[in-house]
Amino acid sequence: MLESMKNRKSIRKYTTQDIPKPLLNELLEVATRASNTGNMQLYSVIVTRDKANKEKLAPAHFNQPMITTAPVVLTFCADANRFVKWAEQRKAEAGFDNLQTFIASTIDAMLFAQSFCDAAEAKGLGICYLGTTAYNADQIIKTLSLPRLVVPIVTVTVGYPAEPLPGQVERLPLAAVVHQEKYEDYTPASIDAFYKDKEELEVNKQFVKENNKETLAQVFTDVRYTKKNNEYFSDVLMKVLKEQGFIKD
Repeated sequence: MLESMKNRKSIRKYTTQDIPKPLLNELLEVATRASNTGNMQLYSVIVTRDKANKEKLAPAHFNQPMITTAPVVLTFCADANRFVKWAEQRKAEAGFDNLQTFIASTIDAMLFAQSFCDAAEAKGLGICYLGTTAYNADQIIKTLSLPRLVVPIVTVTVGYPAEPLPGQVERLPLAAVVHQEKYEDYTPASIDAFYKDKEELEVNKQFVKENNKETLAQVFTDVRYTKKNNEYFSDVLMKVLKEQGFIKD
């Protein structure tokens, strides 16, 4: 298990082989064993197999091809709706229309999603996380008819990997992300050391060249994740949280 996790890769190209419903259900059932807040399971997942429905989701994910080519698309959601309805039907009042519950349910949804991904990869399936879900949560809410107190958090495409498999992308050294006993802030020297290998990769040097930038960091801040876009999508998400009942005006 550890060895397979060390070698894991995001898979964006899939064969046409379908995922049997019993297998998918088994993987999802295994994933429900993930840790969660107070055993309330503040999450849901929407399974999309239908071609037309995948095409409806695609624009919210900037039409990335794996949305329509993967046999299964899973939208994992922070979901307090189900628990609140249960509480109401059992003469209990749940104070879950707040930011604290959104954070708790987001953690639950991500633990559920990652547990599913681990199980899927153990069965030979390939997965890819799509961060676009949070960007266009408003569009996904409409497409999937998500009610109040439900917000999409992450989307995962899943299927049997098509050959050839991609190579692994780089990761920072362990020392860059692990702090012992207390947080040790980074110095200019440690930043240089931790990012040295990443910056010296030929593929990353090519990114810098192609984008007419001076440094790799500028590719991230000026091209891929700009201040303007970050602020725009932050406004979208804040509006979503208000409309879905997690934040009060």
